[in-house]
Amino acid sequence: MRRFRHTAQKVAGELEEPVREAGNLARKLGLEPYPVNYWVVDYDEMNQLIAYGGFQRRYPHWRWGMTYDRQQKQDQFGMGKAFEIVNNDNPSHAFLQESNSLADQKAVITHVEAHADFFSNNEWFGMFAGDTDLDAAAMLERHGESIQKYMDDPDIDREEVERFIDAVLCIEDNIDQHRTITDAATGRERVQPEDLRKRLDDMNISDDVRNQVFDEEWLDELAEAEAEAAKLDAPRRDVLAFVQAHGMRYDEEKGKAVEMESWQRDVLDILRTESYYFAAQKMTKVMNEGWAAYWESLMMGEERFAGTDEFVTYADHQSRVLGSPGLNPYKLGKELWEYIENTTNRREVADKLLRVKGVSWRNFHDVVDFETVQQLLKPDPAIDRIRSDTVDELASLPADDPRVDWEVLDRVLSGDDEGDADADVDVDAYPWKLLTYEGLAERHFSLVKPQNRGFLGRIRRSELERLSRYMFDDEVYDTVEQAVADVDRTAGWDRMREIRESHNDVTFIDAFLTQEFVESNHYFTYEFTQATGEYRVASVDYEDVKKKLLLQFTNFGKPTIVVFDGNYANRGELLLGHQYNGIMLDIAQARGVLERLYDLWGRPVNLATIVKEYDEHDVEVARRRNREPTPTETGKRIRYDGEAFETYELDEEIADRIRATDVDYDTKPEEWLS
Repeated sequence: MRRFRHTAQKVAGELEEPVREAGNLARKLGLEPYPVNYWVVDYDEMNQLIAYGGFQRRYPHWRWGMTYDRQQKQDQFGMGKAFEIVNNDNPSHAFLQESNSLADQKAVITHVEAHADFFSNNEWFGMFAGDTDLDAAAMLERHGESIQKYMDDPDIDREEVERFIDAVLCIEDNIDQHRTITDAATGRERVQPEDLRKRLDDMNISDDVRNQVFDEEWLDELAEAEAEAAKLDAPRRDVLAFVQAHGMRYDEEKGKAVEMESWQRDVLDILRTESYYFAAQKMTKVMNEGWAAYWESLMMGEERFAGTDEFVTYADHQSRVLGSPGLNPYKLGKELWEYIENTTNRREVADKLLRVKGVSWRNFHDVVDFETVQQLLKPDPAIDRIRSDTVDELASLPADDPRVDWEVLDRVLSGDDEGDADADVDVDAYPWKLLTYEGLAERHFSLVKPQNRGFLGRIRRSELERLSRYMFDDEVYDTVEQAVADVDRTAGWDRMREIRESHNDVTFIDAFLTQEFVESNHYFTYEFTQATGEYRVASVDYEDVKKKLLLQFTNFGKPTIVVFDGNYANRGELLLGHQYNGIMLDIAQARGVLERLYDLWGRPVNLATIVKEYDEHDVEVARRRNREPTPTETGKRIRYDGEAFETYELDEEIADRIRATDVDYDTKPEEWLS
C-alpha cells in the first residue's frame, strides 16, 4: 500500500489534531477504545480493503475480486460511498479515504473511536481472543500465506484448492457462535462405529478375543443403537467442526470415501477460525453501528467537533448514512440506543420525583408540572455555555464540584502553556476539555433535548407502580426542586455502557424493543400475501415487529442448520437438520449447498427440513374471501449422493424435532457465555 504519497501525507498532516482530540473526547465521554492507527488511502485501496473485510492481506480467492467489483460499482453509480473501514484488532486499524472532505474525515474518526470502544468492551468480541492479545491482522496474514503455499505447491491442483474453499465457504456461518472456538470444538461427540472399529484394529487384539468380546453382530447392534440415540441427543451446531473431525473426500479411483489430505484439514481449520473471528461483527451489527452513530452524532453535532463551516457537510453525511433504505442497522441501532438512554433517564427522574412528599404513582401525572421539571433539568449555564469569555463562571462553582476538570481549568486560568499540544487548551474549539464525565453527562442530558420534550410525561402508570412497589423511603424530598437536584445525570450513559458489554443484536432487540419504541419510530411489519400476490402492512404490534427483526438476526440472519447424525441409517451418511421457524428454505440454494457439502463429507448427505405446500383451490377461495390460505407443513428429507438428488418423506420424529412450536430468544447472554 502506498502510504507515503504526497496527497496522503498532506491529508494525514491535517488529521493529526482531529485524531488526537477525538480520542481525548471519547475518553472524556466514558469510552474506553482500543488504540487506533489511522491510515490514509486512495479510492482503489479503500475498495480493496473493503473487499478484504478491513485487512490488507487475505488468502487468495475469487470472492475478494467479486466484492471489490461490487463496491466499485456501488460508488460509481451513487449507490453507496465508502467513508472508512475499521477492523477489530488491538490496536485497531482505521482506513480513511483521502478524497473525503475534512468534515467527513472528522465524522469518520469519531465514528471509529466508538467502534474501537465497542470492540474493546463487548463480551462477544472478547470470546475469540479470550485472555490473549488480539492480533487479527497478523493471524489473517499467516492464513493467507499458508493457503497461498498450497496453491503454489506443484503437487496440489490449484483449482482443487479453490473448489475446496468454495465448499467450506458455503457453510462458513454454520458454527456455534454462542461458544468460544475452543469450547465448540471440544463439545461432546458420539463415537462413530467406523471409528470404534478402527480403534479395535489399533489395539492389536487377537481375532479370538475380538470375536468373543466385540463380535460383528454386537458392533452392528451398537451402530443401530447409536443411530437411534442420535435422534435424542442435542444436535451439533458447529457444522464446520463436525466436518473437520469426521469429513472425508470421495476418491474416484478407489470408488470410496478416503481420509482428507492434510492441506484440506488445515484449510478447513483456517476458514473455521476466521468464521469465529468475524462472528462477533455479524452478531452485533445493529448494536455496533448504532453505538458508533450515536457517539459520532454527539461529538460532531452536540459537542461541535464539526466546525461551523463543516456542520452542513456533516449533516448531509449523517443523513445519507441514516437515510439508507431497507433495514438500516445504523438507524435502528442509534434509535434503540437513544431510547435506552431516554428510558433510563426517565426512570431516574421518576424515581426521585416519587420520593417527593405528596407525590405517588397514582397522582404522578396530575401533581407533577413537567414543564417545571424540564426547566430544572437543564444544565447549569456555566456548564452549558463554555467559551473563552465565560470560564470565570465555571471557576465560580464550588471547588469540589465533580463536573469540572479543575486541573485543566486552572491551566487555562493561569495561562500555563508550555507549547505541548495537549496542554494548549482552545476553549472555544474544545469546551469539553474543562469538564469531567459528570459535567458532560449534565451538558448532554437527553431529556432536555428538544426532540425528547414530552418523553418524561409519557411514562406509564404501570412503570410508576413498579418503581414505587419496593420504595420504602418515599418521602425524602420536600420539593420537586430538591428531588431534581439529586438526579444522577450519568444514569443513561452508565446503563448504555453496561448493555454494550454483554448483549448482541438478538438479545438487544429482544430486551429493549417495546411498543412505545415501535410507535415513536414508526416501525411495522409487512408480508407477501398469497391471496393478492402483493406485499401489505401486516402489523404495528411490537411483538410482531420484534419477531420479524429477530428472525433476521438470529444465526446471522441465515437458516440455522445443525448436525443430527454422522452415521445416518448406519451408512456413514450425514444428516443435517434445518431448525424450522416458520420460514422455508430456498430449496434450490439448499441443493447447491448439499452439492458442496458432499465434497467435504465424501459420502451421501441429507437435509431434513419443512416445506409449506398450498392447495390451489384453497388459494383461490382465500383470494375471493380476502384472507390468507393456510399451508400444509410437511417434513422432507433431501438426499444427495454425489450424482443425483432424491426427496423423501421425513420421519415424523425428526420432523417434530426440527419444527419450532415457539421461537425462543434467550435474553441472558451471561448464560451463553458461562
